[in-house]
Amino acid sequence: MLVFIVRRILAGIVLLFVISALAFGLLYVGSANIARRILGQNASLELVQQKAQELGLDRPVVVQYWDWLTNAITGDLGRSWFNGQLVTVSLSGRVAVTLSLVIGTTLVSALLSVILGVLAARRGGWIDGGVQFISVLGFAIPGFLIALYLVLIFAINLGWFKATGYIPITESVTGWLSSVTLPIIALSLGAIAAVTQQVRGSMIDAMSRDYVRTLRSRGLGMGSVIYKHVLRNAGGPALAILAVQFIGLLGGAVIVEQVFALPGMGQLTVQAGTQGDIPVMMGLVVAFAVIVIIVNLIIDLAQAALNPKVRLS
Repeated sequence: MLVFIVRRILAGIVLLFVISALAFGLLYVGSANIARRILGQNASLELVQQKAQELGLDRPVVVQYWDWLTNAITGDLGRSWFNGQLVTVSLSGRVAVTLSLVIGTTLVSALLSVILGVLAARRGGWIDGGVQFISVLGFAIPGFLIALYLVLIFAINLGWFKATGYIPITESVTGWLSSVTLPIIALSLGAIAAVTQQVRGSMIDAMSRDYVRTLRSRGLGMGSVIYKHVLRNAGGPALAILAVQFIGLLGGAVIVEQVFALPGMGQLTVQAGTQGDIPVMMGLVVAFAVIVIIVNLIIDLAQAALNPKVRLS
């Protein structure tokens, strides 16, 4: 197991290096007018060239990346080109907001998907049809549209939740719940639709296996067989889909945070992308990549626990 973990960590480090190099190269292509954008359209050509030299934009991209990488390894991601704030400071408060949404959505999606998937596979009939219908709706309706309707109905009309803003959990647990409940629901529906279908399909496949009939012939109840054996075997594919959904949720959070005016990584991504603030954008790339790598590692460990053969792959 230790060798398996070390292999995954090393693969994650290599992946992080590749992602950062590709992102830096792509961002460098669009950095030609950054100095003028910072100084304004009325700035003289001499001042613009001076600013470009100050930012190091006149140097080869490989040299720029090497400087950024050596600093990033020590935890220094640079400063924003527009407000001078440390990138790590800009990210520190926002990562918690986005992770609150994404982790909350993942937990809700995992729990409801297992319940609905097992129910649909075991009961069939109209229950299965209802679950399938709900899944199609979850796929078909965009998350931002769901978010808008949730705000309109539950925040504006009924006043049950906050329409916008975020309250840290350290300040008020109930306030935090009020500020993240609607965004989590908006993000969860699509994830539940995808994972439920995978759980249902894996359960139906696992229940048709010979070992299930053998266990039933020994007198074990169907509930015991499902929750102790079938669900364990069906869990691997569902975990893989859940990991993909988690990555997709990071992208979906960018839009949902805008709808609910949450000060998360999505809001910072839009702002930095609009301005062309490369240090902040690189910090965001690294933060998103690290989150994805850690989640994939956790999913790999969970799959290895469910199926020892995964450790050998």
